[in-house]
Amino acid sequence: MKHQPDNNQNNHHSPSQSNQSALDEVLTTEQLCVYYGDQLALKNVNMEIPRNEITALIGPSGCGKSTLIRCFNRLNDLIDSFRLEGKVLYRNKNLYANKVDAVKVRRQIGMVFQKPNPFPKSIYDNIAYGAKINGYTDDLDELVETSLKQAALWEEVKDKLKENALSLSGGQKQRLCIARAVALKPEVILMDEPCSSLDPVSTEKVEDLIHHLKENYTVMIVTHNMQQASRVADFTAFFNAEEGDSGNRFGYLVEYDRTEAIFNNPQADATQKYISGRFG
Repeated sequence: MKHQPDNNQNNHHSPSQSNQSALDEVLTTEQLCVYYGDQLALKNVNMEIPRNEITALIGPSGCGKSTLIRCFNRLNDLIDSFRLEGKVLYRNKNLYANKVDAVKVRRQIGMVFQKPNPFPKSIYDNIAYGAKINGYTDDLDELVETSLKQAALWEEVKDKLKENALSLSGGQKQRLCIARAVALKPEVILMDEPCSSLDPVSTEKVEDLIHHLKENYTVMIVTHNMQQASRVADFTAFFNAEEGDSGNRFGYLVEYDRTEAIFNNPQADATQKYISGRFG
């Protein structure tokens, strides 16, 4: 499993050979290829994402990290030219089968974006709104409090729940967005560069939060920050990009393993060069 120097090979990437039997995969890709129109964006990705672990996707710009993570909750469906080949499995069910409801997929597999995007509503309603429109009938006050506590934000906002969420700091907004995702009770939380617009103090708080989230959720994080990947992730996947016959660049998986193996003993030359700063 350790490395994939030839992006055409069909090996399946489990995150660790030695612990494979002990790991419970929640998401799997099989020969996943993504196209936008006729342009190949991501080629032959085979991965198994373990449950209740943190998996980081690293690699240079244009290698398909965000494209991949958006395949897991079908956000790419919103792009008219998007086309997928291969399989994306969630609990061994194909997420792209004909009768699968993409909206239900997004409830089970939540998303936190690069730029904090709270609704222009109260802090309370940011949490309660999604729950209400999804038919939540239990105690909303309890849901709001629990979600904010899980996002390590409750103590900072408990006395101003009716205030506009847009008045919060950048780091608080991002934790609110995490609380909003948690409120829908997903199994998986995807994070696309969640700290890229935050200051170091806010970044540290979000990273601490990510560590705690894996107690209850499977977390996938796209990051350009290798130090962040080494700090927060249990597993790390390194992607690279190359130029195809038509001149466009496409991404592919080079190597996927436990984070300490990727950073301390990478098997592929490209991984070694990237983590040592020689390219990317």
